[in-house]
Amino acid sequence: MSAPAPSPLAIVDAEPLPRQDEVLTDAALAFVAELHRNFTARRDELLTRRQDRRAEIARTSTLDFRPETAEIRAGDWKVAPAPAALNDRRVEITGPTDRKMTINALNSGAKVWLADFEDASAPTWENVVLGQLNLIDAYERRIDFTDPGSSKSYALKDADQLATVVMRPRGWHLEERHLQFDGRPVPGALVDFGLYFFHNAQRLIDLGKGPYFYLPKTESYLEARLWNDIFVFAQDYVGIPQGTVRATVLIETITAAYEMEEILFELKDHAAGLNAGRWDYLFSIVKNFRDGGAKFVLPDRNAVTMTAPFMRAYTELLVRTCHKRGAHAIGGMAAFIPSRRDAAVNKVAFEKVKADKDREAGDGFDGSWVAHPDLVPIAMASFDAVLGDKPNQKDRLREDVSVAPGDLIAIDSLDAKPTYDGLVSAVQVGTRYIEAWLRGLGAVAIFNLMEDAATAEISRSQIWQWINAGVVFENGEKATAELARKVAAEELAAIRAEIGEEAFAAGKWQQAHDLLLKVSLDADYADFLTLPAYDQLVG
Repeated sequence: MSAPAPSPLAIVDAEPLPRQDEVLTDAALAFVAELHRNFTARRDELLTRRQDRRAEIARTSTLDFRPETAEIRAGDWKVAPAPAALNDRRVEITGPTDRKMTINALNSGAKVWLADFEDASAPTWENVVLGQLNLIDAYERRIDFTDPGSSKSYALKDADQLATVVMRPRGWHLEERHLQFDGRPVPGALVDFGLYFFHNAQRLIDLGKGPYFYLPKTESYLEARLWNDIFVFAQDYVGIPQGTVRATVLIETITAAYEMEEILFELKDHAAGLNAGRWDYLFSIVKNFRDGGAKFVLPDRNAVTMTAPFMRAYTELLVRTCHKRGAHAIGGMAAFIPSRRDAAVNKVAFEKVKADKDREAGDGFDGSWVAHPDLVPIAMASFDAVLGDKPNQKDRLREDVSVAPGDLIAIDSLDAKPTYDGLVSAVQVGTRYIEAWLRGLGAVAIFNLMEDAATAEISRSQIWQWINAGVVFENGEKATAELARKVAAEELAAIRAEIGEEAFAAGKWQQAHDLLLKVSLDADYADFLTLPAYDQLVG
């Protein structure tokens, strides 16, 4: 299909960036404009449906598998076979698309790199555009990089040693204010997908791979249907075969957990698998069941491991669903960042990572996530021990698994309670993450863990939930707005003392403190922290 001329109403409202013309070409912008005109209205309708679903959950305090899609769940169908480049996914590394990370991730020894324009990337225009440029440069092998601080040089390994890229665009709820067509901002998802697909689809095919995507924050099978229609349109537009695009859907919302089979069905010719995360999933449970009473109150986030009964139901159902339909099941994140100074801390953490990855491999997952290159060999060993020379274990159908609707929301099956230390931790991590995000950093090392936006979401959601549920901590103190303000003020003072007056003044600390309290204490719970935060993001 020939590309139409770019719209005269296209507006790029941002300071020019170096080499941006290589990304924001007339042809690429024309493609994004077509995506916007054809699909944004449906996206808007689906966001409205999310509100309707949430209102229904508020009324009923329950969820169930959808009766209207029972025929799909009962049907005999499978997704398309995995392309060779995505058949072995035993270890995947995640991270943003800055230049250094791009090289390190591709060189990491992982089978896949989740190149992240979503939760690990604060959506400054520089991150959006130069992240695209870095991926183009990587595929063209012109991405050598010298760190200005250490003078260390980075270069790509041979092509056959590089990870396969699976790119994650922003979620449906986010706009891109710097790019407008027909008088309104384009959804960030269409900007990220559109620019990447337009520039790289044929490049990737020529490299023996393809345009592969992770789809975040999906809440229903109808949202998967929208993505599928976008893929069909995009492949026709640039003239590549249908089915070249492959998508792995993150099952990181509680509503999507009840629609896994339907999501795979909608993406059937383009489906590559499903992924089981943790923080966004817990955030979604709080968001949807926040007024459901004491039985839905989550304990401290670190007390909710993947072995909690309701989390186990979710992961077991995901593996069974994927393998029943011929799709890959990808496990959760090992977020530990190794210390260069404390071998004892590393030893304990590495043992925990190994136990977690051993569990996932033993449960039937075909691969799993790590946040740091040093964790790749640990996760690889866990999956090698189970897979051997096999690329995956999709032949393990897990027909022993049986999950009832109530199992997925049996929060009170977990024998743990919120603690005062949990409140302090939520404030500490939330403040430190939001401050970095407001400076344009989306992947942030905090207390030896790599944190992204999902961390801040679960942190502020737990503060909100505990206050609104009237939780009384083990020390006798009640969760109140006043207590949260006191803890937040103490944390701000501690940070000021820790980093010094000059660094404190140069940062966004007061702004982060104020924003955390706003989204944690407002009676009107914000759907996503990143919406009010984006209004304050410079660049």
